[in-house]
Amino acid sequence: MHLFSAMFLLVMLAVSPCEALYPSPEEGWQIYSSAQDADGKCICTVVAPAQNMCNRDPRSRQLRQLMEKVQNISQSMEVLDLRTYRDLQYVRNTESLMKEVDGKLKVASESPRSLNPKGFQELKDKVTQLLPLLPVLEQYKTDAKMILRLREEVRNLSLVLMAIQEEMGAYDYEELRQRVLLLETRLHSCMQKLGCGKLTGVSNPITVRASGSRFGSWMTDTMIPSSDNRVWSMDGYFKGRRVLEYRTMNDFMKGQNFVQHLLPHPWAGTGHVVYNGSLYYNKYQSNIIIKYHFRSRSVLVQRSLSGAGYNNTFPYSWGGSSDIDLMADENGLWAVYTTIPNAGNIVISRLEPQSLEVQQTWDTGFPKRSAGESFMICGTLYVTNSHLAGAKIYFAYYTNTSSYEYTDIPFHNQYSHISMMDYNPRERVLYTWNNGHQVLYNVTLFQVIKTSGD
Repeated sequence: MHLFSAMFLLVMLAVSPCEALYPSPEEGWQIYSSAQDADGKCICTVVAPAQNMCNRDPRSRQLRQLMEKVQNISQSMEVLDLRTYRDLQYVRNTESLMKEVDGKLKVASESPRSLNPKGFQELKDKVTQLLPLLPVLEQYKTDAKMILRLREEVRNLSLVLMAIQEEMGAYDYEELRQRVLLLETRLHSCMQKLGCGKLTGVSNPITVRASGSRFGSWMTDTMIPSSDNRVWSMDGYFKGRRVLEYRTMNDFMKGQNFVQHLLPHPWAGTGHVVYNGSLYYNKYQSNIIIKYHFRSRSVLVQRSLSGAGYNNTFPYSWGGSSDIDLMADENGLWAVYTTIPNAGNIVISRLEPQSLEVQQTWDTGFPKRSAGESFMICGTLYVTNSHLAGAKIYFAYYTNTSSYEYTDIPFHNQYSHISMMDYNPRERVLYTWNNGHQVLYNVTLFQVIKTSGD
């Protein structure tokens, strides 16, 4: 199974069963989505309309609080499991290096005179390679505290649940179980209607791998629907031509089972996107967009993006020939760039995937050099105010209404230099390249879905 396949299999409830049983046709459920657990299942938080009669029942209030705690514990354990697995793999990969450094340090401590300048420099270089282990070990210490806290919370939950069960009796408990089953059925039906929404939050970062140089891009196919689990990696932003293709996300994490594509034309920047089996990228020192088909290993079409700046004329704040940024969302293929007539402000164009012709264009009014990165979700362009630590999602432009607003959505820039940030609508995650680390963020979208009174 693809590590981040978007399957709606796990439902995290933020309501009591009593509240969700009797919604009228006019009432709506507020749907928050989506985050993903370690198995790639979509975790949705669903808040149903409140029922006054039910809210007056103290047992309902207790159960609601209990289920909210279970939700928090479950999500924390899923994140902890994924992070522990990832960090353990990283520690194992550096085990041989640690043994080598340990051996050299023992020799140096026993016989200091045997350490010549060349040997000292080699030892220093080896120790430098181990520096990335420090944040991993710090995370282990934090996780150990989290485990103790979770254990205490589970013990408290057990006591509360036993007290509620004694109060309600066997008959009421069975009735409650039936209500929960009915609620789950209704939620599964409701979740089939999940579509686009407004970005309200970004999760903590999930580091998938540390590889490559400071700048680069990595991605999976953004086409909906798709069963293609391949992962592509493109290291660097300047005159690159080598694309690595991995069979699965697990292979990418381990750096195995990959093939190489040598592009006929070099790329510029990191704003590449894979859409329906083809790579769309900006040709080096030009405003030409190229569509390269992976299976046939050939260029299907190339077209100039009229008036678009290139070669660091209008890049993002980090530079790197990031003038033209290609991306995809639920609504199709997009190009984000700017032109001289637009005075350096970000321009959005929807592209026809087959011909690369521009279908429609919007001028956002936001200066591109003030943007760290940007990405599209459901036809809305979200722009960060920096590529460095402390960055946040600061601006949103809605193509459906040709309007904008300033936002304040924080996210943790763990490695302090993001050179690529793109949304994948199939998996509902953000892919980022952060200072030689390939990182994922889950996103939370908000929408209100009207239900039929079944």
